Amino acid sequence: MTRHRGLTEQAADAAVDSACRLLRLPTIRSQFTELAEAAAHDQMTYRGFLAELLMAECDDRARRRSERRIKAAAFPRDKSLRTFDFDANPNVDPAVVHTLASCDWAKKGLPLCLIGDSGTGKSHLLIALGTEAAMAGYRVRYVLATKLVNELVEAADDKMLAKTIARYGRVDLLCIDELGYMELDKRGAELLFQVLTEREEKASVAIASNESFSGWTKTFTDPRLCAAIVDRITFGGNIIETGTDSYRLAQTRARAEEATRTPS
Repeated sequence: MTRHRGLTEQAADAAVDSACRLLRLPTIRSQFTELAEAAAHDQMTYRGFLAELLMAECDDRARRRSERRIKAAAFPRDKSLRTFDFDANPNVDPAVVHTLASCDWAKKGLPLCLIGDSGTGKSHLLIALGTEAAMAGYRVRYVLATKLVNELVEAADDKMLAKTIARYGRVDLLCIDELGYMELDKRGAELLFQVLTEREEKASVAIASNESFSGWTKTFTDPRLCAAIVDRITFGGNIIETGTDSYRLAQTRARAEEATRTPS
């Protein structure tokens, strides 16, 4: 190993910069001067300083990977468990949700169903738990139910169905939102069933629906197909019922009442 003794501080900084570019260590390159000054101030050992540098690089790489997975999930907006108002919706048990945030269910390939009326927080929880899974290292994809079905129908027409189903099958967690808002024709329902079957007991699916399971016959008009779909997305899984009282509507009313009480 070649030792470079007697480098001036300026030459040493230039050497570190050059080496970091060559080795693709952008975090060490950008933080080296600051960390070196802190190490000198704290009288850190050489080993301690090296550990600080390497941990900074590892932490930043992990953060960037999480950001890429979250971006790849195609969530329509940012939602986190931290911003979910559990006080506004007592139907949702915080302990259950925070247990789900550990992503053990995604690791085991189990399903998750969020059932409740519009404005009760099911989409918020779907996105937030999907985000937790992405941050934990899982490949996640978010899609509206109608968009997924339309994509499957178009793929079938273009003789690309197997490829499309395989693409959705490769993600660790598929988040399907707004199931139940629109009736699906027999072909669309059957194609969606194929996606769910492809993932059964292998990879997780999380579904948010405004309809209770008994009302899914409005979406899947074939009773036998409806029963098969419900069976696939509930077997061994978790079910969270967010209730019927829209806290979004309650907040809007509260703001309106506050505005009327406030003197102009």
